[in-house]
Amino acid sequence: MCVRSTPSTAREATALISEIREYVAMPGRLPDVIAFFHEDVIPLFHKHGMEFTQMGVTTIGDNSFGEFVYTMRFADLAEMEQKWGAFVADPGFGSALAAREAKGPLYRAIRRRVIDSGQFDHLLGDLTSD
Repeated sequence: MCVRSTPSTAREATALISEIREYVAMPGRLPDVIAFFHEDVIPLFHKHGMEFTQMGVTTIGDNSFGEFVYTMRFADLAEMEQKWGAFVADPGFGSALAAREAKGPLYRAIRRRVIDSGQFDHLLGDLTSD
């Protein structure tokens, strides 16, 4: 399943920082991870003005069908740090995570990459236009 958030301004359509997060679920917990994102995390992303550009489950490659991956878009590192700080400090996030992990941890591993596309934006411009 892929969920897309639509950019609302030209600035958002050409943001320079993308963050890719990969969550490898504990065996048998991928449905719980997906429910956690649908019911708890995505509403908090919206609350804190965080824009996701892609979400899905890995179907080919390492951790196929056991990994949830999403990409976020930010104007710069400062915006990314500010929004993640507010998200993590939100009491709703901590309580939701604790409730979801009452039967044990959701994740075997979490990986993160931050990509600066600035040197390639001129090449990607046609991909962001509708």
